Amino acid sequence: MALTQKRAAFFDVDNTLIHGSSLYFLGRGMYQRGFFTKADISRFVLANLRFRLTGKENKEEIIKFQNAATDFIGGHGVAEIEAIGQEIYDEFVSPALWQGTIDIAGSHLANGEEVWLVTAAPEDMAILIANRLGFTGALGSKATIKDGKYTGTLEGNLLHGAEKAVAIKKLAEERDFDLSQCYSYSDSHNDLPLLRAVGKPNAINPDAILQLRAMSEGWPIHEFRRGRKFSQIFGPLVSRLAAGLTWLRPRKSR
Repeated sequence: MALTQKRAAFFDVDNTLIHGSSLYFLGRGMYQRGFFTKADISRFVLANLRFRLTGKENKEEIIKFQNAATDFIGGHGVAEIEAIGQEIYDEFVSPALWQGTIDIAGSHLANGEEVWLVTAAPEDMAILIANRLGFTGALGSKATIKDGKYTGTLEGNLLHGAEKAVAIKKLAEERDFDLSQCYSYSDSHNDLPLLRAVGKPNAINPDAILQLRAMSEGWPIHEFRRGRKFSQIFGPLVSRLAAGLTWLRPRKSR
């Protein structure tokens, strides 16, 4: 008898698990601790405002944001940043968590399924969040470490867009996941590669493009933002409209 492969649920972080940007919280906490100047933090604020006001991720902005974050921790010890990260989690991240998303993750854990965070944010910060929430683990953008200190550069590619799908496929091979039976959750259409990489994609607090795609494909939509009664009232109408937008559907292979 063939052994049953394991299942997992993969969660994006920003605006899926937490309200806002984890990189902004990291930058804000580091600024308060004297790591850099007001001019430096303004770049974090600007990127966070763009993210929160548009509900969309711009790859170029995220790369700038990510490079800024890794540059600021350059020269600092891993243990030092980890200790600061714990404080930042308690001060900024914990109050911004979406309880609905945590409940979904908890149901997967209760079913014996692994729960992984998959984010463009620094992997060490993502692992910290996963550990504090009792999740299985986390995948994120890797900051280069040499002699116990961050160099201020990235190791490999930014974990964004298609890179997320590549990362979970590699993890699936290592941990024997059946991706056709796995789940993924995100708020952003930029994560469509992550969502398509599994058999059970879900949208959480989706941006406009992802909401249309989820409706056209029949993916579950979880809405935890306040003041979103519009989608509940007009959801069926929009769903019928989305179903007619065949251009949203992926082309079948010939």
